[in-house]
Amino acid sequence: MAHVLWHAHAGQLWDRFTRAVRRRLAVTVGLPQSRFPEYARLSFAKIAEYQKRAAVHVHAVVRLDGPAGPAEPPPLWGTADRVTAAVQAAARSVVVRTPYSPAVAEHGLRWGRQIDVRPLRARPGHDGLSDDAVAAYVAKYVTKGASETATGADRRITAWDDIDAVPAPPHVRTLMRTCWRLGGLAEFEPLRLRSWAHTLGFRGHILTKPRAYSATYAALRAERAAHEGHDDVPSAVTDASWRYVGSGLSAGAALIATGVADDLALNREPASGLDR
Repeated sequence: MAHVLWHAHAGQLWDRFTRAVRRRLAVTVGLPQSRFPEYARLSFAKIAEYQKRAAVHVHAVVRLDGPAGPAEPPPLWGTADRVTAAVQAAARSVVVRTPYSPAVAEHGLRWGRQIDVRPLRARPGHDGLSDDAVAAYVAKYVTKGASETATGADRRITAWDDIDAVPAPPHVRTLMRTCWRLGGLAEFEPLRLRSWAHTLGFRGHILTKPRAYSATYAALRAERAAHEGHDDVPSAVTDASWRYVGSGLSAGAALIATGVADDLALNREPASGLDR
């Protein structure tokens, strides 16, 4: 049950973490928290990955800029060591308590003990990861296939009996049933656990970032449309829907593949005889 409740409160835990990092940095350099935005801007990009044990693991990039954002360098006191210390302290300190329930009592939810913080440099060879390495790292977890992890189902579950039909490991279906049971308790009604049973209680997005962190998806779509010439062709139609057509080989291709397989098997037989 704690597994599901952690997923359901992960967003709240992340929000408290980001505020704690800002507070820690302000206190360290002797700034009132209310004046921190006058000297620096702290932003985050977060990637949520489902591990094989069906627990969400968070990868994040923490960015410190000047008050104007990415176009302005951070203040002199905004060193990598200070940011690292603030992240580690915030991750250890934040806690979210679940509503008390006679069925499951109360839980204090925290981040795990495995916290790996590494500095990011604009150029390689400066005692840190390069921005290209981080871009590849982020892309890896954003595009990671569901077959490698335990992510639940790709659509909402509308009835208890539907859980048995989900093509997932028994452990994942158990977490879905836990979501359904807890979702029926009045104290957990605001969490909408039944609506999010297909994601094991997790209500966040795979990738989240503030608008000022980097280019927005809307800007990227506009750039792609302009590059493809859609802006110059008002009548152009973009088909954004997909449908399943089929899988496997056609009849002719299947016949060829069968012949190739037979030839390979025939060629292996003399070799096997020589080995014996």
